[in-house]
Amino acid sequence: MPVSISRMGALAAIALLPLLSACQELTASAALTPERPVQVQRVSLEGQQATREFVGVVRARHETDLGFRVAGKIVARVVNVGDRVSAGDVVARLDAEDLRLQVQSAEAELAAASSNVTQTAADFERYNTLKSRGYASVAEFDRKKAAKDEAEGRLERARRALDIARNQFAYAELKADADGVITATFAEPGQVVAIGQPVARLAHRGEKEAVVALPETWLAETRQAKATVRLWSDPDRRWQASLRELSPQADAATRTFAARFTILDADDSVALGMTATVVLARNGDAPVARLPLGAVANRGTGPLVYVVDQNGTLARRPVTISSITEDAVIVTSGVNAGDQVVTLGVHKLDPGTKVRTVEAR
Repeated sequence: MPVSISRMGALAAIALLPLLSACQELTASAALTPERPVQVQRVSLEGQQATREFVGVVRARHETDLGFRVAGKIVARVVNVGDRVSAGDVVARLDAEDLRLQVQSAEAELAAASSNVTQTAADFERYNTLKSRGYASVAEFDRKKAAKDEAEGRLERARRALDIARNQFAYAELKADADGVITATFAEPGQVVAIGQPVARLAHRGEKEAVVALPETWLAETRQAKATVRLWSDPDRRWQASLRELSPQADAATRTFAARFTILDADDSVALGMTATVVLARNGDAPVARLPLGAVANRGTGPLVYVVDQNGTLARRPVTISSITEDAVIVTSGVNAGDQVVTLGVHKLDPGTKVRTVEAR
């Protein structure tokens, strides 16, 4: 009986030898398994500077629609689009025949009024003499005095009517009120125009502006942002600009706000009508970190990153993102300067994993 028990123990020990050997091999293999390599980038905090570009058009600060101050038929338009004019140059002319007749009628009325004043003044002097000698009644004297005053008033009215007629005759020539360039024409010879109807548009010589449309999200920052302007025809050159006017009401169709930026030190290369790009740059108060797009993951609880601690272990960090560009994520909180953030394959990682870091190039 003792002999059979010994044999059974020996057989059991022999059967367990392969299992023990396999366990030892697994343990040795696990001990030899290398740590998982991950690509990391060290966090560097910097001041936030967000920029935005808006495309617009170069316009003159002052533009005037020129129109006649009297109605009539245009007989000549002297200027065309693109012509440079000086103050006082003739832009267009009306048929002035009716206006000339009005001047002649006013002159005739003035002559008649002058004759009437001469006659009534003589009658008044005569009755004044008779009254002083007692040969004329006071009532008749008062009538002569009233007639004289009325004639003098008629004469003054005739003078004013003649001045108006002469002014209207002069208005038959439409003249430029400032130096500048004609940017548009709205009427042709032979056309009958009303008072004030635009005939040509004059862009005054002087300051030039870039007119753009701004979205609602940039209204608050526009007044503090630094503005520069570049032209589509010369993208390598930039001009400093300043905000002069911001519309208080959005456009009904585009829901944007019109803004006019004065181009400082604009020379002749900045032509009216050119395509201009206004670049607005705003500085943030808090420093931010720029991380690659592949560094951020989202498992349904918000954006997060994986940070490698001093022991080489992964730790999950929730972060706050302010904006996303074409190649980077702007992080405002959740990471510190010097942290090693994993930049590739974050969707396959788990917190607590032992890793080996490889600096991103």
